[in-house]
Amino acid sequence: MVKSLESMLYEEQLMKTDYLAKKRKDLGNRGGENNCCPFSNTQRVACGQGIIVVLEVHERKNQDQLRPLTAAAGGTAAFLFPSDHTHTALTTAQTLPFPPLEHRPSQTLERQSPPHSGLRILLAEPGDPPSRFKPALRLWRLLARQRSSAPGMASLLLLPLLLTLSLPAGANCPCQDPALCQPIRHHPDFEVFVFHVGDKTWKSYDWSQITTVAVFGKYDPELMCYAHSKGARVVLKGDVSVKAIIDPTFRASWIAQKVNLSKTQYMDGINIDIEQEVNRSSPEYDALTALVKETTDSFHREIEGSQVTFDVAWSPKCIDRRCYNYTGIADACDFLFVMSYDEQSQVWSECIAAANAPYNQTLTAYDDYIKMGISPKKLVMGVPWYSYDYTCLTLSEDHVCTIAKVPFRGAPCSDAAGRQVPYKIIMKQVNSSISGIQWDEDQKAPYYNYKDDAGRIHQVWYDNPQSISLKAAYIQRRGLRGIGMWHANCLDYSGDAVAKQQAEEMWKALKPKL
Repeated sequence: MVKSLESMLYEEQLMKTDYLAKKRKDLGNRGGENNCCPFSNTQRVACGQGIIVVLEVHERKNQDQLRPLTAAAGGTAAFLFPSDHTHTALTTAQTLPFPPLEHRPSQTLERQSPPHSGLRILLAEPGDPPSRFKPALRLWRLLARQRSSAPGMASLLLLPLLLTLSLPAGANCPCQDPALCQPIRHHPDFEVFVFHVGDKTWKSYDWSQITTVAVFGKYDPELMCYAHSKGARVVLKGDVSVKAIIDPTFRASWIAQKVNLSKTQYMDGINIDIEQEVNRSSPEYDALTALVKETTDSFHREIEGSQVTFDVAWSPKCIDRRCYNYTGIADACDFLFVMSYDEQSQVWSECIAAANAPYNQTLTAYDDYIKMGISPKKLVMGVPWYSYDYTCLTLSEDHVCTIAKVPFRGAPCSDAAGRQVPYKIIMKQVNSSISGIQWDEDQKAPYYNYKDDAGRIHQVWYDNPQSISLKAAYIQRRGLRGIGMWHANCLDYSGDAVAKQQAEEMWKALKPKL
């Protein structure tokens, strides 16, 4: 947070010399020796007596209209600068005469403010320079409550402490051993990239293999500590509107917020998961590449050993209208996680049920990435630990299941006609199926048929240790960087003997065959 504050105050040149000179004069005219001017020394963010209050505000549509604003009263100063945390710009300076930090009230503060605005307030002790924030420095948030009956009035609720700013590792470390809050610096020869979406099932993962955990659920400090004890990275999820990132200022703000969050949660980087449509001729095309490069540069600079990765479609051929600059993005980040699943998202031929990740189609797509000039060491293969369950309109004697026409991004049919089911449910259902486990030799994938309570026939396509092992062998042959899955929570970790064996076999299938 300290670095971000310095960056936004100085590197982004929000504090324009001529503007500040005018504000100093204005503040001086409002006078008195008790007035605190936060700009009397550009190397300090606090001065005078009392507490400085730094407000962050952001207006997405008219960022060029934002200007640094100051206010001072009773030894308290305020400074406003852009941030991506709120969406309403303040048009007037706010005077916030808060009492000393140790006497801060927790009750609601009634303030005059633009309706529905959101503010983040940074509290510092007087005289603290950006490079030496004290542990007492805290981040608070003011959120606008419902508009009051008086025009232009809103009630602001002062929430409890949200986040401790950047401190030396261990100062607020949640781990028993403070050393576990240090970032992971080692880069393994083979990557096993795990997506975690919540709960405590991570305690049963095969940690002898895992190198990275991407947290796509609620942050769990216990998970972070345990992963670090095993030498595995824990990274954030990154998603943002591709239209918003056209603006370089917005990109910088978004990146700074992610770096700050990673620092305060003692994490090791970010996995950028943007799956939105992008046209090659659009401004979003170059903006997305710039976002990845700037994110990578910032994380590498701010967090030693950090890792920035980007999730790409199973093929580089504009799948789902995601026409990205794949070579540029691969060059800009540490590696690509190739989502080799949902490969029936756009079906241009017959509307029939098919494998989630057909063998030949999957491997041909990796060849396409490599032919573009992307190094195999920049590619991690993602495999599915879930199935697609389709309701059959008709089912032929040779198990061809016709499905409803559900269009997606221009294609007449898609896997949206089915529903995703985790592997642990499949393994409980397959024994009561009407077909037993079947194997499609062309797609090299298992499937089965079952009848629901309403008498309808379903066909379920999934991946198992056999189909995953075949793809993992390609990783070894082509020298890819590693393997991963969506997602690790799909297995049954209940402790049941059969379920335990099934989970162990799925984890074992990830290991390269030497």
